[in-house]
Amino acid sequence: MTRIIGLISGTSVDGIDAALVDVCGSQTDLQVQLVGGRTFPYPDQMRSQILSVCSGSALSMAELAELDDAIAQEFATAALTIQAEYGKAELIGSHGQTVYHRPAGNTERKSFDAGPIATCEMGYSLQLGRGALIAALTGITTVSNFRSADIAAGGQGAPLVPIVDAYLLAEPHRNLCIQNLGGIGNVTYLPSTETGEKTHKSEVSRLGDGILGWDTGPGNSLLDLAVEHFSGGTKTCDENGAWAALGTPCQALVESWLQQDFFLQKPPKSTGRELFGVDYFNRCLVEAQAYNLSPADVLATLTELTVASIAHSYQTFLPQMPDRVLLCGGGSHNLYLKRRLQAQLHPVQVLTTSEAGLSVDFKEAIAFAVLAAWRVRGIPGNLPQVTGAIAPVLLGEINSCWHGWA
Repeated sequence: MTRIIGLISGTSVDGIDAALVDVCGSQTDLQVQLVGGRTFPYPDQMRSQILSVCSGSALSMAELAELDDAIAQEFATAALTIQAEYGKAELIGSHGQTVYHRPAGNTERKSFDAGPIATCEMGYSLQLGRGALIAALTGITTVSNFRSADIAAGGQGAPLVPIVDAYLLAEPHRNLCIQNLGGIGNVTYLPSTETGEKTHKSEVSRLGDGILGWDTGPGNSLLDLAVEHFSGGTKTCDENGAWAALGTPCQALVESWLQQDFFLQKPPKSTGRELFGVDYFNRCLVEAQAYNLSPADVLATLTELTVASIAHSYQTFLPQMPDRVLLCGGGSHNLYLKRRLQAQLHPVQVLTTSEAGLSVDFKEAIAFAVLAAWRVRGIPGNLPQVTGAIAPVLLGEINSCWHGWA
């Protein structure tokens, strides 16, 4: 058993999710136990700066270095605090804070034998909060920069969690979708593992057979921007979807927005605030003016876009509709969104990963703890059919600690 801290701040930039996890086994016998978890909000000024950078604001190299170090210090503080509350860890897996994501171009390459990958085909993804500084400040070996190796192999670098979902959540008698609702939504499709009378779920997921995954589009990003806009900055989210529930969705706008190229693009695919951010929201706001929508109506319509994009994605790109959808991430607490998704996907059952035994709030942090364990054991952590990489590769850079700093 290895005790590992998983750290991540997602595209909502709500704060750093820290999960202290006991990890047993490797893959076919993987078991995880959440010892404790906590979310550490960013200082207001830092969160504003991160969101500004994600929206395309320019930084000097000196400012970028300063922000990188400041984020690493916040991550290290989160790791030290979670240890003080729940006990010592042996390893840290830190996703960091994504501030820029450029998906890979479409390519038909299937192996390394085809020669070097043209740089114009490759993606790029930048996560701040360097692992070497986290390791130095905590005295704990830290695995970080998980996405770069997959991107170097021609992949999108995202989503990376589906392989962990497969080992922890696949069921023998059901086809599942694990739908994360962070700032950006992403899905993992897990086919039933029942291929014989006594097939264990790991026997299929070990091979990656039939497992799919991709980013579905906006999760909470547009909703949070709308709440901040209409509240004059006094609120950052629509708690429980209560404000949106007062409005009426404009179906004409939703149908128009669903014609956006990303929704029609076949997987593998990934996205971020570079697409579904401030500029996109402002265009939505301009188009909504023609329909004389109230703030509640706009929120309801943007919620419906998130819901409709998920339903459209399933109906278009899955081999069959799932028997059950398990929600996770901050959006899983949005009761209005959950209700609308249930209506769109009926008769598919919509639950949460917590109801399947895996925390909705810390599932992503748990996943990066597992990916860190696999990295130090030399186990590849990507699924090529999910990311578009040409081969399974080791994910993450290992930053050994120097105990003199801890």
